[in-house]
Amino acid sequence: MKTLLMTGMACLVFSFSFSQNLVKGHIRDQATGEVLPGANVLVEGTGRGTVSDRNGIFQINKIPDGSYSLKVSYLGYETQRKEIQIPASESLDISLNPSTLLSEEFVVYGTRASATTPTTFKTIEKGELNKNNLGQDIPFLLNFTPSVVSHSDAGNGIGYTGLRIRGSDQTRINVTVNGIPLNDAESHGVFWVNMPDFASSVDNIQIQRGVGSSTNGAATFGASLNIQTDTRRDEAYAEVDNSFGSFNTWRHTVKAGTGLLNNRWAVDARLSQISTDGFIDRAFSDLKSFYLSGGYYGENHVIKMNVFSGAEQTYQAWNGVPEALLETNRTFNSYTYDNETDNYQQDHYQLIYNGKLGKNWKTHAGLHYTYGRGFYEQFRPNDRLSNYALSPIEIGGETITRTDIIRRRWLDNDFYGAVFSLNYVSDNGAWDVILGGGANRYDGDHFGEIIWARFAGETNIRDRYYDNNAIKDDRNIYLKATHEVSRGLFLYGDLQYRGIDYRFEGINNDLRDISGFQHYDFFNPKFGMTYEAENGKTWYVSYAVANREPVRRDFTDSPLIEIPRPENLQNVEAGLRVQKGNFQYNANLYYMHYRDQLVLTGQLNDVGAYIRENVASSYRAGIELDGAVLLSPKWTIGGNITFSRNKISEFTEFIDDYSADPFQQEAFTFTDTDIAFSPNVISGAMVDFRPINGFEISLLSKYVGDQYLDNTQNENRKLDAFWTNDLRFKYLFRPRFVKEVEFTLLVNNIFNVMYEPNGYTFSYFLPAETAGGRELVTENFYYPMAGTNFLMGLSLRF
Repeated sequence: MKTLLMTGMACLVFSFSFSQNLVKGHIRDQATGEVLPGANVLVEGTGRGTVSDRNGIFQINKIPDGSYSLKVSYLGYETQRKEIQIPASESLDISLNPSTLLSEEFVVYGTRASATTPTTFKTIEKGELNKNNLGQDIPFLLNFTPSVVSHSDAGNGIGYTGLRIRGSDQTRINVTVNGIPLNDAESHGVFWVNMPDFASSVDNIQIQRGVGSSTNGAATFGASLNIQTDTRRDEAYAEVDNSFGSFNTWRHTVKAGTGLLNNRWAVDARLSQISTDGFIDRAFSDLKSFYLSGGYYGENHVIKMNVFSGAEQTYQAWNGVPEALLETNRTFNSYTYDNETDNYQQDHYQLIYNGKLGKNWKTHAGLHYTYGRGFYEQFRPNDRLSNYALSPIEIGGETITRTDIIRRRWLDNDFYGAVFSLNYVSDNGAWDVILGGGANRYDGDHFGEIIWARFAGETNIRDRYYDNNAIKDDRNIYLKATHEVSRGLFLYGDLQYRGIDYRFEGINNDLRDISGFQHYDFFNPKFGMTYEAENGKTWYVSYAVANREPVRRDFTDSPLIEIPRPENLQNVEAGLRVQKGNFQYNANLYYMHYRDQLVLTGQLNDVGAYIRENVASSYRAGIELDGAVLLSPKWTIGGNITFSRNKISEFTEFIDDYSADPFQQEAFTFTDTDIAFSPNVISGAMVDFRPINGFEISLLSKYVGDQYLDNTQNENRKLDAFWTNDLRFKYLFRPRFVKEVEFTLLVNNIFNVMYEPNGYTFSYFLPAETAGGRELVTENFYYPMAGTNFLMGLSLRF
C-alpha cells in the first residue's frame, strides 16, 4: 500500500486547466536584436522559473498576485532584474547587454553535462539546497533526489554520513569541487564530516547518474557529484544563519562579501560551527569550518583563489547496534572510553583561471593542494602485545602477553595537482569541442602510536608500531565533442584515457610488509545522441564505458595472493526530458553491466585478513521517473520513483567454521541474487503549499524498499523497507531594518518511524551440543535513524 501511494504521488505527470496569472516575454541581445535561447528566468521569492525557448520566448504560469523582481541571466551577458506586477497586462521585451566581465560558469563546464549531453543528470541550484540547509551534511540535502538513499552513523545526519545512488556507495560516486577531485585517492571514499556546512558555500550541484561524462578523479562507477562553489556577487552582502534542534544540535554560520570592487575584484568569506550530541549514545560531533574566496574579474580573464577547511571531532559510532537491541535500546553504542574519537582536519587550496581566447575559444586551468591530517583514538582492553610488535613482559615471575592499550591510528597526507580544459565553439554553434584532463599526486603516511599501556614494558609514549607510505599518481586526458548535424539533432562523443601508478611500502597495521607497485592504463569511451523537438521534449541515448582500479585495502590485504583485477562497467542510458510551461518530467531507462565487480565474500587471505574478490558478472537495470507540476499559484506537487533489478550472476560466500579442528572455511555458492544495499524501489515525493506570499509548507516523503546486507539474498540478513515523512515550514519577509528575514522549521520523521538505512552482517559456525554437530550464527548490526526530531533556523540577510 505504501509503495502504491508513493508511486501515485511520484508519477503525477498531468496538468490542470486553471485561470492563472502569468508573465511572458521575449529575450534578445540589446546590440544585435538576436534572440537568446536558453536564458534563465526566475520570479524571485516564488521558486518559479523557466528558460527561454529556441525563439527566445519564455512564459511562467500561476504566480500569486503581487509585486516581484524578475531575474534574467544568460551566459556571457549581464544579469538583469525587472520589477513586475502580477497580474501582468502585457508581454515583456527584455534586452540583455553583453557582459564586460568573463563568467565563472566555465569552471565546471568541461566536466558537466549540458542540455545536449545524452546522459542522465539533475542540477540542484543554491535555492533548493538552502531550503533544508540547517546543518545536516550534503547527503541529506540530496536525499529526495532520484535514486538516492542517505545514511548516518550518529542517526541525525551530522557527523559520519553517506549516500548511495542506484545502490552504488560513496566509493563508487565520483565527486569534484570546481572540477577538482575530492574522493580519497586510496579508499575512493568521500568523508563529508571533513567538510561541515560546506553546502553554505555551494552555488549548485549536478548529479550525473551512471557513468556520465568524463571527469577528473576516480572513475565514476555509479554516479558523480559535480559541485560548484559560490560565484561572484556584484553587490556587497552579509548573512547570519543560526539553527537549533533535537539532540542539542547547534549551527552558527556567518557569511559576507564585498561585492564587485572597482568593477574588478571580489572577496567572499564564511565561518561555521556545528555541534550535536547525536541520536546514538555519545555519538557527538564538534565541527568547525571556513571558506574564503577572492577573485579578479576582467573582460577576458578570471583569476580566483579558494581556501576552505574543515576540522572535526566525532565520537565513534562505527560498530552499529546489534539486532537483538533494536527493539529495546536503539541508541546503544558499544564504545564507552571517553576519548574514543575521530579527529581530523583537511585544508583545501584552489587557484583557478578562466580565459577567453578570441571569439571561439575559452580555457580553464586549476592548481590545487589538499593537506589532511588526523587520527582516531581507541581503547583496546586485554589486547595481545604481539599485535604491537611487543615482547611478553615478565613481572613478579608472571609472563604477561596481554594488556589494556590506548592506540592512535594516524593518516597524514598531501594531495596536489592540476586540471585543465580548452573549449572551442564554432561560429554557428554547430560544434562544441572540449579537450581537458588533469594530473594529480597523493602522498599519504599511515602510522599507529601507542599512547598508553597498563603494562608498558620497554615502550615509550607515541611509539609507532606500524608505519607505511603510499604514493599514487593519477593522470587523465579527454576529448569530447557535440555536433548539431541537423536542426535539433546532436551527436556526442567522449574519449578518455586514465593512467595510474600506485606504490606503497612499509609495515601495515597488522605488522606485515606491504611494499608493492601497480600500474594501470584505462580507456573510457562514451557515445550518444540527443534530439531536441520543437514541443519542449528532448530525447537521448548513450553508451559509456568506465574502468576502475582496486582500492587500498585490496592491495594491503592481498599481498600474498593474487591482486584483484580492475573493475569494468558498461552503461546504456536512454531517456526523455520534458519542460513545458508549468509542467516538467523526466523518464530514463538504464542498464549497467559490471565485469569483475569487487565484493566482500568472507574469504580470508593467507594471513587471516578478509579480502574482496572479483565477481565475474553483475548488473543494474531500471527505470527512473521524476516530475513536477504547478497545480495552482498555491500548490506544487513533485516526485520521483526508481524501479530496478540489481543482480549478481554467481556469488560464493565463505563462512568461518570454528567447529572444525583445525579451523577452516566452508564455501556456499548462490546464483542470480540481489546486490547488497540495492533496493528494487526508491521513491520520493514533495508537496508544497503557499497559503500567503512568503510562507511555504512542504511535505517531504521518502520510500526505500528492502535492502540485503550481503549478496546472498538471505531474508535473515536484511534492512526492512521504510517510508518516512518530513514537514517543513518556511516564512520569508522583508522588514525595513534588514534585506530579508527567514524562519525555517524542519520536523523530520513526523510519524516516528523506526528505520535503518545501513548496516552490516557476518556469519560463522560454532560447535553444537550434539557430538560432531555445528550451528550457524548470524550477527546483524544496524545504524538506526532518529525518530521524530526537529531543526529550527533563523536567517538574516543584509
